[in-house]
Amino acid sequence: MTTVCYNMTGPELDREAIAHAAQVIREGGLVAIPTETVYGLGANALNPEAVKRIYEAKGRPSDNPLILHIPGPEWLERYCERVPESAYRLAEEFWPGPLTMILPRKDIVPDRTTGGLDTVGIRCPNHPVTLALIEAADLPIAAPSANTSGRPSCTAADHVLEDMDGKIECILDGGPCSVGVESTIIDLTCEPPRLLRPGGLPLEELERVLGTVEVDAVVTRQMGEGERPRAPGMKYRHYAPHAPVTAVTGAPAASAQYILEHLDAQDGVICYDEFAPLFPNAEVQCIGSLQNKGEQARRVFDALRSFDHTQVTKILAQCPDSTGLGLAIGNRLKKAAGFHVVDVTGENRPNPGFRVIGITGGSGTGKTTALRVLGAMGVAVIDCDQVYHELLLSSSELRAELQAVFGNVFDGDRLNRKQLGEVVYHDPTALERLNTITHKYVISEVKAQVEDAKRAGMAGAAIDAILLLESGLGDLCDVTVGVTAPLEQRICRLMERDHITKSYARSRIDAQQPEQYYKENCTCLLENCGSPKAFAEASETLFQKIMEVKDHE
Repeated sequence: MTTVCYNMTGPELDREAIAHAAQVIREGGLVAIPTETVYGLGANALNPEAVKRIYEAKGRPSDNPLILHIPGPEWLERYCERVPESAYRLAEEFWPGPLTMILPRKDIVPDRTTGGLDTVGIRCPNHPVTLALIEAADLPIAAPSANTSGRPSCTAADHVLEDMDGKIECILDGGPCSVGVESTIIDLTCEPPRLLRPGGLPLEELERVLGTVEVDAVVTRQMGEGERPRAPGMKYRHYAPHAPVTAVTGAPAASAQYILEHLDAQDGVICYDEFAPLFPNAEVQCIGSLQNKGEQARRVFDALRSFDHTQVTKILAQCPDSTGLGLAIGNRLKKAAGFHVVDVTGENRPNPGFRVIGITGGSGTGKTTALRVLGAMGVAVIDCDQVYHELLLSSSELRAELQAVFGNVFDGDRLNRKQLGEVVYHDPTALERLNTITHKYVISEVKAQVEDAKRAGMAGAAIDAILLLESGLGDLCDVTVGVTAPLEQRICRLMERDHITKSYARSRIDAQQPEQYYKENCTCLLENCGSPKAFAEASETLFQKIMEVKDHE
């Protein structure tokens, strides 16, 4: 049996490929499908023989139930009995999206699909390829994650090919998954509703709509012998690479220190970006910055899976706290570890020597090197440009305010930068209004991230912003550091880094603040006028002095 891959990542859906995949589904075959969470291994949910092939291809235990994927809430009553009003409220808020609801099933849904349960998990995925496939097949698609049972889930088509080549008919490649952990599963057959699996929709969002939500005990422990799973992923060891995993919980700085003290030569490390410099000789997989749980969710399965291509003998993994997406990320890491968890003592104790350092300077001066040094010292690095881009996606208030002032400058949820630029960059008054709006939201989020870093026991926080002083972010800092470098060095770095001409590099530098501005307005200067190694050493010397001042206050 040959696996055929269809690339569906272009601007237009390949209708012929979708029609072929729909025919495969109708005829009882298997199709790997992209969703916003992970890739699924899809079959006709109403065909017991097709569903049996899913279990066989994955090596999945037969009592591990499957989830039905449907195009919207209008299909709920086709397959579910006594659909409560709360299901429609949740669907209105979160579908299509990473939410699965457990409901009483109708007899049309086979026992093999539900693992013999009288309930069924059902969701509407948020991916145009899979929604088009469901519509073309005109059938509900049963689809667990498209990995070999027990292995890390697949967040890209090549992961599916690695596990399923030769076992299934085709793969619809819809690009990398945008969420990265499976859907959240809520049981609506009990009162109050019960969270059975944390996932891409945070518990806090469910509580906002439903009020009280109980969290099932198996979210934080291994299911015992004799217990029957009510939803996928509850009973068996999941997400595990070949090497054994230890999940380390607690304050990030403390968990990083624990890993450093217990690391052997052949060990692998999963950690936040800020702590990677602590492990220069280890096989390291970073899952994103400390503050960016969305990125951590997208990268956690990639990190686990990547170690199967190495010689590591065991893996030590930093585990996030249980707020927001952290509950789902931590659940996946703990399951990968078979709930072998080390809880570092002293978590969430504020560090009395905590220091907030502002880093600013023009393009090509070497700020990235300075920030790496701070990260290696246990300082949380807050990239304000990244904060702004994430707020554009996550903050409906920011989008609404920009739209009210500048008109429709969004394509869906994404800012049309070219269109906004045409409005503001030739109008100083409009640019000032834009900065007033964006700075307000960025400052609020940066304040929250500084407090998060303090509660997490980090040594300090570094705020990285070109407009650190102009925006008001400098007022949050104990010290502001202006990074400078000779003009010719900056031009050469920009030409090499951004692949631009010398004249364009010069024009970009000329449009920024001169060196004298940082001399007059920053607490201290950090001059980058030697080799990269010499600059890193100078940065470390300066930052150690800055941190020591706070320690002795």
